[in-house]
Amino acid sequence: MNHRVSALAFAACLATLASGGATAQGLRIQGNTGTGRPAATAPALSLPLPAAAAASQGPQSADFIVAVVNSEPVTNNEVRARLARAEQQLAQQQGGNRPPRDLLAREVLERLILEKAQMQLAKESGVKVEEFALNQAEQGIAQQNGMTVEDMHRRLARDGMSKERFREELRSQLLVQRLRERDVDGKVRVSDQDIDQFLREQQSGADASAMEINLGHVLVLVPENATPTQVAQLQARAQSAADKARAPGSDFAAVAAEFSDAPEGKRAGGLLGLRPADRYPDLFVNSVQGQPVGGIVGPVRSPAGFHILKVVERNVAGLPSTVVQNHTRHILLRPSAQLTEAAAAARLSDYRRRILAGQADFAALAREYSVDGSAKQGGDLGWASPGRYVPEFEQAISTLKPGDISEPLVSRFGVHLIQLMERREAKLTQREQRDMVRDAVREKKIEDAYATWAQELRGRAYVEYRDPPQ
Repeated sequence: MNHRVSALAFAACLATLASGGATAQGLRIQGNTGTGRPAATAPALSLPLPAAAAASQGPQSADFIVAVVNSEPVTNNEVRARLARAEQQLAQQQGGNRPPRDLLAREVLERLILEKAQMQLAKESGVKVEEFALNQAEQGIAQQNGMTVEDMHRRLARDGMSKERFREELRSQLLVQRLRERDVDGKVRVSDQDIDQFLREQQSGADASAMEINLGHVLVLVPENATPTQVAQLQARAQSAADKARAPGSDFAAVAAEFSDAPEGKRAGGLLGLRPADRYPDLFVNSVQGQPVGGIVGPVRSPAGFHILKVVERNVAGLPSTVVQNHTRHILLRPSAQLTEAAAAARLSDYRRRILAGQADFAALAREYSVDGSAKQGGDLGWASPGRYVPEFEQAISTLKPGDISEPLVSRFGVHLIQLMERREAKLTQREQRDMVRDAVREKKIEDAYATWAQELRGRAYVEYRDPPQ
């Protein structure tokens, strides 16, 4: 699975009002595995603690309709309640530097209009959030705030928000999240060309000391007093080396051993070693700029002779070279008309009890019951770097120790039972680095796609403005 479940930031939603919505987050989907990774980012769920001052702003004015969205009203009191939370959030983030209250109220109103349109679409499309998923999200918010669900409800009540209102808004946010995952996240694709373009942009703007590269090198020396005829002959030799290096299935080390006059040509297969780019000659760095890993350039002329260069390895600026990886396996049950989320969770809880009691084997249960593509491997998902899975899945893994089995967990793919098998610190391979870049590019594309989708949905809605909010 490749996505994580996040808590919904009610107050923080104002941060993205200008672009029309919350940030998307998710895991990159790999085949049919039910752990789909960063799809886009889902808005993070955080406890929307209303400001005590906002909860007691004095006598509540008579309520009235400020807008109608496809025949559904938006009331002044809805705007006032959301505005109070937005002001509290902005006060925490920006201190006294806030936009004028009437402007903020207008932004809150526009956000509520969009949410109404999204909720109406979710209802029309049959998108639902069962009680089990709602309870799980509620527990996640409480844990993130270091309290029990009961403590959280008491805290909310003191600050003017009832348990019922909180759960109603949480359900709405979860519905919107599921709608977005269905209509936006799953349709975003990232090509190798997208990754290469991102890498070129990163390289062109990166500090050379912040990027590491490993180059393969073939040098055909040109004597200081070489005649034009000799230079032409040596250039032809260098071109022959470059042609061989570019040939399909070519062994660069063999080419270096045959042609290179540099010391590393014979003893190191032509490899110069992974080092910061600023420790290479400018000629080398400039020549390979924009080249993908595996790319070959040359012959390139320098005072020493002709060079053929191969990009063997590149650590992208801003990406870690080593990460903590997790080896997990899971059992996935997919809810249906015959199997509710709660029933699936109860079944997985029973599997967990049996496994812990030594009465059943995790891999055997996965092979028999899991509907994920990993079932044939006993649910084994292999090693994964951070960000490989959807938020909720990843969050659950982070709380486990090797050997631990999670409680049943709901994600967009279904209900999971997860076991953390091993954890290690590992150096990222080039492919793993590209996967991390793919995730970053996907996140950005999903944000853009969500903004466009939200604008189109808003544009299709019939909106009638009444009296301005007060």
